[in-house]
Amino acid sequence: MFRISLLLLACGLTFFAQAQHRPAQAIIHEFHNPNSKEVLVVAHRGDWRYAPENSVLSLQHAIELGVDVVEIDLKKSKDGVLILLHDQTLDRTTTGHGNPSDYTWEELQKFTLKNEHGGPTRQKIMTFEDCMQRAKGKVMINIDKGYEYYQEAYEILEKTGTVDHAIIKTNKTYEEVKRENGPLLQSKLAFMPIVNLAKPEAKSIIETYEKQLKPVAYELNFNSDQVLEQSNYLSIPKSGSKIWFNSLWASQNAGHDDEKSVEEKAPEAGWGWLIKHGAKLIQTDRPKELIAYLKKKGLHP
Repeated sequence: MFRISLLLLACGLTFFAQAQHRPAQAIIHEFHNPNSKEVLVVAHRGDWRYAPENSVLSLQHAIELGVDVVEIDLKKSKDGVLILLHDQTLDRTTTGHGNPSDYTWEELQKFTLKNEHGGPTRQKIMTFEDCMQRAKGKVMINIDKGYEYYQEAYEILEKTGTVDHAIIKTNKTYEEVKRENGPLLQSKLAFMPIVNLAKPEAKSIIETYEKQLKPVAYELNFNSDQVLEQSNYLSIPKSGSKIWFNSLWASQNAGHDDEKSVEEKAPEAGWGWLIKHGAKLIQTDRPKELIAYLKKKGLHP
């Protein structure tokens, strides 16, 4: 009887773990639905408080938590393999040193990733192809650092059958993106401009994108409430696009950040404020806590 109970408990825990995330197609549908009431959760570099950033474990744990999008960063090895790495060098996040482009993929495998405290782990650097295979059917992937590799990344997305799982973005103007990566704008790949609303050209950048492309979403950064409120950001949802805010650190959101929401225990002044101002996607370093908050509000399944 005791063994049966343990078996039932194990099955229940397995079901619970599997039930934490919904199919990627459901997430993709909500992402492209301009009338969706949901707020999608974006895990910054995976769940890096649980495992090394941009690692297999940080990706898998973010999926288990039930996030909708995992943000990653790309670099390239000496022999042309796209890998997950944020910095220009290996030093901060791995046991290696120097530029990743100075090493072949085989050589990079000799290094291991570091945890958030800088301590070495036994985890290895992940390739972009491996990342997309693991994400397939489970979660969307936002490619942040890596604009110069978008053509090569697209080939891997096609190879893995995950073009509709990915979001690419840049702070470049529409004219620049069209000139450098025009064909990608006509594909099924989701594209998102990054706009710093404090810059004087921000208004015209948004207007041009609205006229020429109508992106699925815009990532907006602002360093004061006044900057946001005096911008033309409200035209974005009216045009059928979504608003993406970052709650990572204060300079990106005028202090309506993860720290305000979690450490200071004032989520209404943090995440709640962002949602009140139109957020349909929030990128966070606190995915577990944000998901719990949104569930209580009826804004996340």
